[in-house]
Amino acid sequence: MSKSSWRTPAVVLACACLILMLSLGTRQSFGLFLQPLSSSHGWGREIFAFAIAIQNLVWGLAQPFSGMIADKYGAGRVLVIGGILYVLGLVLMPLSGTGAQLDLSAGLLIGLGMSGTSFSVVLGVIGRSLSPEKRSLGLGIASAGGSFGQFAMLPYGQTLITHFGWAAALSILAASVSLIVPLALAFAGKNTGAKTVHDDQSVSEALHEAGNHKGFWYLTAGFLVCGFQTIFIMLHLPAYLLDKGMTPVTGMIALALIGFFNIIGSYLAGYFGGLYSKKNLLAYIYILRAAAIGLFMMLPITPVSVYIFAATMGSLWLGTVPLTNGLVAQIFGVKYLSTLFGIVFLGHQIGSFAGAWLGGYVFDLSGSYHAVWLTCIGLSVVAAVLCWPIDERQVARLDVRETPA
Repeated sequence: MSKSSWRTPAVVLACACLILMLSLGTRQSFGLFLQPLSSSHGWGREIFAFAIAIQNLVWGLAQPFSGMIADKYGAGRVLVIGGILYVLGLVLMPLSGTGAQLDLSAGLLIGLGMSGTSFSVVLGVIGRSLSPEKRSLGLGIASAGGSFGQFAMLPYGQTLITHFGWAAALSILAASVSLIVPLALAFAGKNTGAKTVHDDQSVSEALHEAGNHKGFWYLTAGFLVCGFQTIFIMLHLPAYLLDKGMTPVTGMIALALIGFFNIIGSYLAGYFGGLYSKKNLLAYIYILRAAAIGLFMMLPITPVSVYIFAATMGSLWLGTVPLTNGLVAQIFGVKYLSTLFGIVFLGHQIGSFAGAWLGGYVFDLSGSYHAVWLTCIGLSVVAAVLCWPIDERQVARLDVRETPA
């Protein structure tokens, strides 16, 4: 048996789910640390929020380059380096006594780590290893793995904080994230997978082709809105609920419910993305998000309303990922999927920077998150409108025939 014969699509998909579970699940738990870490240092909320905003911006800026390296040299080494940087950032977070030090640990290092251990790198391999007929579902399953991470890692993180304190909890999370390094073995070697008759296309040609496609920029703008909404809710919802008289457990359960229903939503988005128009499904997700946030603001804040809101948002949470990634593959092919999705994902992270920082800034300025909630609704409507004119057809220069690996 050859050294790589065990790296079947099923094994790669399973390892992808575990890597995204650890990478995204740990990142989703950062909202639990906002209040205890800030209180311990006597900081306002903007300092922690700004560090997380830096994290998301660095993640986004580095993502196209991580994707480009993964496309050219293979995802395995990118995952290893990303995992090491992620662990280092978590280890240094408890040792950060100033805002600048937190920007370095939670911001720069974890942001770089996320760029090598998250969607673009992992989903690019999934997109290449599966046939076009199975690709959308496979992307949905992998995204659901990241969703399960949020569901599992949030109670795990809250339990660690409760029993060991926030500083020790971050160190234990670092040990958990280190498992990404051995899991990266499933991604070792150069990329193989689906081929097109234009497999000699250069990266500069691929970038020029995508840059001249209006749908590529509409996708990027829509994904910016997704990033703004999800990071604002993930980071600030627990603190918002505390302001409304809820307990820390209510916030933890709300984020865990988002993670649980995200598993279902991501899987279904991938499944239906293989049957129906992906751009239309994206538009419906953004419209439903606007409606859910609007109702949440209008109704009294109770544990029941919080949990209903969390379940609804969870079902719409990362469903955008397999649909957006699938559209990039469908329109431009899979050879440079990590690179091109990395650029689209940069839009997501610019939105994440704005959502994380603006939430803390507006709260410290006004004592309320109300204006940011309204911004989430307005942006969601804009994103839905941008989805409609996207041309989903494969670009003319690519042959429509693909053969699975």
